[in-house]
Amino acid sequence: MIVKPLSFSASLLLLLLLTAPFAHAAASCKVVGIADGDTLLVRCEKKRMERVRLAEIDAPEIGQAFGRRAKESLSAMCYGKQATLKRQKNPDDYGRTLARVTCNGKDVNAEQVRRGMAWVYDHYVTDRSLYALQKDAQRAKRGLWAGKKPTPPWEYRRKEHQASAGKDVRIKK
Repeated sequence: MIVKPLSFSASLLLLLLLTAPFAHAAASCKVVGIADGDTLLVRCEKKRMERVRLAEIDAPEIGQAFGRRAKESLSAMCYGKQATLKRQKNPDDYGRTLARVTCNGKDVNAEQVRRGMAWVYDHYVTDRSLYALQKDAQRAKRGLWAGKKPTPPWEYRRKEHQASAGKDVRIKK
């Protein structure tokens, strides 16, 4: 039997098919820092540091109501512990790895929503079960839902950006 070499495009397709199952393979990392309620700093294989943004959720900013409590909540679950990352396809606009994260067997993305420490990020959500957790937190007035009218982080960031863009900037001579 004579075997002909594959064309470049056929070889590329074969390579993609063989590596696709590993694209979302879980990675075990140590959590070495917490930036806010939805961002971790981890040390993974070969001691490489990585900023990880919790996928599908959005926690209040540090300067926003419940921002510090959201950070403390994530820290209590993950800081100094091993975390399993299920990475998404692409990093976010800031170069952070997007991932579903598990610490001590707990899905911390879902747990932040359940505790009322984050919103479901409508624009990026794929796990629809997060909405039930958010609705339950709202009904129970847990976390940020204890406030009268909590402001979603994306609206807070937009207002902050508009406010900073409208400031009169004077150059000192």
